[in-house]
Amino acid sequence: MNILRLIPSVNPAFGGPVEILRQTIPVLQELGHLIEVASLDSVNAEFLYPVGCPIHTLGPALTKYGFSSRWIPWLQGNAHKFDFVIIDGIWQFPSFGTWLALRNSSVPYFLYTHGMLDPWFNKAYPLKYLKKYLYWLFAERFALRDARSVIFTCETEKLLARMSFSPYECTESVVPLGTASPSGHSTDQCDLFLQHFPGIKDFRIVLFLGRIHPKKGCDLLIKAFAKVAKDDPDLHLVLAGPDQVGWQSKLQGMANELGISHRITFTGLLQGDLKWGAFYASEVFVLPSHQENFGIAVVEAMACGLPVLISNQVNIWQEIAADQAGLVAPDTLEGTTMLLRQWLGMSRQDLEQMGLRAKECFYRRFEIKQAAQSLVQTLQKYI
Repeated sequence: MNILRLIPSVNPAFGGPVEILRQTIPVLQELGHLIEVASLDSVNAEFLYPVGCPIHTLGPALTKYGFSSRWIPWLQGNAHKFDFVIIDGIWQFPSFGTWLALRNSSVPYFLYTHGMLDPWFNKAYPLKYLKKYLYWLFAERFALRDARSVIFTCETEKLLARMSFSPYECTESVVPLGTASPSGHSTDQCDLFLQHFPGIKDFRIVLFLGRIHPKKGCDLLIKAFAKVAKDDPDLHLVLAGPDQVGWQSKLQGMANELGISHRITFTGLLQGDLKWGAFYASEVFVLPSHQENFGIAVVEAMACGLPVLISNQVNIWQEIAADQAGLVAPDTLEGTTMLLRQWLGMSRQDLEQMGLRAKECFYRRFEIKQAAQSLVQTLQKYI
């Protein structure tokens, strides 16, 4: 099959959807499918070249909405070359622009919402909700309505989406996401990470890896860590990820006020061996997110055999709890503190067993090849 993937940007700093796209491409290619990508990136962006397939740069986009006058004409002139078109994400011009371009075309398009219809956003950002609701009424709902199928990554995401906006009409499919198993040598990767951050070499590392963003609950984690840090002087918190909204300075100020700034390291964006090294150097992974559609870093941590401590707002929490691959609590300060204290109270043997179950959970549910095959099977239903 010839498949065209449409995404606002392939910049890895934009988080999970980009990383999943990048990982899925080679797997689909191994299965014999031809993949191309179109984005709103500029043609000279450095992050384009590791994508691994032809990429059509239709940017730079205007404003955060991502408008490009080239988007619709390019699709109208090229979409017929592909068997399927897949849109990654909503609320920006690429989804509505694709509907405008293909609504009278015989080329089927599919749409991943990537958790962007979670009603949490409506409660957290009420002014944005009003703006989105108007946009939904006059634009976005048509992109979902006329998609051959709207793809959700788990049953929870699908059910939550129905509660977000009305009128709501679409053909729904559930296709689990996945991520690649770790590549490289774990010991070398661990050593590389600790060479970059030598000051934490001899500590028990508690790892957060993801965007530094309010929805991720980083503030809860810092406050909870402050409560339990006195119980073990060897604990050290690593917050790894890009600061996209300028929140890091506020978090650092919070750590100063709590007297634990010397026990927290902000690393910025980690990629490749450095990222895997962070997992292997750590004892536990924590994500107290207020909203998380999938949580690729959670799954990557499990692939490395790390127990995961997550909130019950991570949409795959039920699978993780069922497999006893980690601990789950509400996305509150009390819940996050409870997660850390419960982890600290576990015996080494119990932690080792949980780490083994985490790795088993990854390979059974979330390995990238299974996810790619599930996507292909869903597409083939519409041939």
